[in-house]
Amino acid sequence: MAAPEFPLETTVGSLALTNPFLLASGPPTASGEQIRHAFRLGWAGAVTKTIVPDTMEILDVSPRFAAWKDEHSGLLGFENIELLSRKDESYWAAEIAAIRKEHPDRVLIASIMASPDPAEWQELACTVQDAGADAIELNVSCPHGMPERGVGAAIGQHADLVGEVTRAVRQVAAVPLIVKLTPNVTDILPVAHAAVDGGADILSAINTVQCLMGIDLETLEPQPAVAGSSTYGGYSGPAVKPIGLRMIAQIARELSIPLMGIGGISRWQDAAEYIAAGASVVQVCTAVMWEGAGIVREMDAGLSGYLAQKYFPDVGALRGRALSRIGTHASLSRSAHRRAAIGYPERCTSCGRCVTACRDGGYHAISIADRRAAIDLDRCDGCSLCSHVCPEGAIVMLPGL
Repeated sequence: MAAPEFPLETTVGSLALTNPFLLASGPPTASGEQIRHAFRLGWAGAVTKTIVPDTMEILDVSPRFAAWKDEHSGLLGFENIELLSRKDESYWAAEIAAIRKEHPDRVLIASIMASPDPAEWQELACTVQDAGADAIELNVSCPHGMPERGVGAAIGQHADLVGEVTRAVRQVAAVPLIVKLTPNVTDILPVAHAAVDGGADILSAINTVQCLMGIDLETLEPQPAVAGSSTYGGYSGPAVKPIGLRMIAQIARELSIPLMGIGGISRWQDAAEYIAAGASVVQVCTAVMWEGAGIVREMDAGLSGYLAQKYFPDVGALRGRALSRIGTHASLSRSAHRRAAIGYPERCTSCGRCVTACRDGGYHAISIADRRAAIDLDRCDGCSLCSHVCPEGAIVMLPGL
C-alpha cells in the first residue's frame, strides 16, 4: 500500500499521537501482546481492557457475542455480554511498564473500574499511573453485567456519581484523566458537565448501547443464548455510529473539552465524520474484532488522502467543521426545496420499489411509464424516500423550481 499522502500527527488534550486512531478498551486490548501487535501495525494508541481490583471477580459466559449481518455476512450490528479484564493488577502493571518501554512513541491508556468506593478508584489509578500509563480512562459506562453490581453504567447514568468518582481520581492522577460516557441516558450533557466539573481532561463517547440482539424463532432463545437464556448486552458496530455522532456533536457544541469519538467506526470515512463532528481522535473496537487490527493501514491512508484532497493542513483543521451546521429543527430552512428526479435513467430497471415506497410512505408521485420510473413533480413533496429505496441509484434529489 502506498505511503500516506498527508501526515496525521495530532493531539487530544496534552496527548500527542502519530495518527488519530486508537484501539478502544475491549477484546482487542485484552493482553499486552495484542496491544504490541496493534502498535506494530500502526495504531497510535490503545486503551487497555478495563482493569479492576483483584477483589472484583470476573467470570465470563459462553457464548457471549451475537451479530446482525447482511446477506453477504457483512456486519451491521454486534452485541457482547463480555465482562472486564480477567488479568490481575500485577499483570497489567508489568505489561504497561514493558509496553511503554518498547513503544515510547505510542500512547497507552489504562481503563479502570472499581466499586462505588472512591478509595478503590484512587488505589487502582495509582497502580496504573505508577506503572507508566500515559493516561487513565474511567469506565463508568459498561452497560451489562457490571451495573448489576452497582458499577459501570450504574454510576455513569448519574451525574453526581460520575462527578464524585472523577474528583476522587483527579486528586491522585498526575496524568491526563479521561471519562468514558454511556449513551444509555436521556441526556448525555449533564453527565458530561459533571465529569468536566470533577476534573476530567478528556471525554470519550460512547460506550455500547444496551440492547437485545434477537430471539431464535425455532428455540425461542434470546441471543446470545447461554444454556438457553440471555441478558441485555452492549450494542456496537456500524449501526450505532449515528448515536455516537449525535452525542459527540452535542458535547462538542456545549463544552470545549477534547473528545475521543467511539461507536461504529470501521472506515476512514467514519473517523473523518467523528472528527468533523468535534472529536479530536477516535477509538475503534468492533471493526478490529471483525476484520483484524490491520484495518488501521487503510484508515490511515484514506484519511491522509482526504485531508490532502480537501487542502486541510492537518487533522485539527477538520475538527468540528460540521458543528455550525447542526442546530435545532426550528432553525432549518423551510424555503429551500428539493424534488426527486430520474438523474440516471439508464440505471432504472423498472423494479417498482420507488413506486411502492412513494405510494405507501410518500405522496403517490411516482409511476412506471415506458419501462422507466416517472415522477409527477406536482405531487412530489421532496421527502427523498424514493432516492433511498432505489437499489440502482437512479433517483437523485435536485433543487426545486
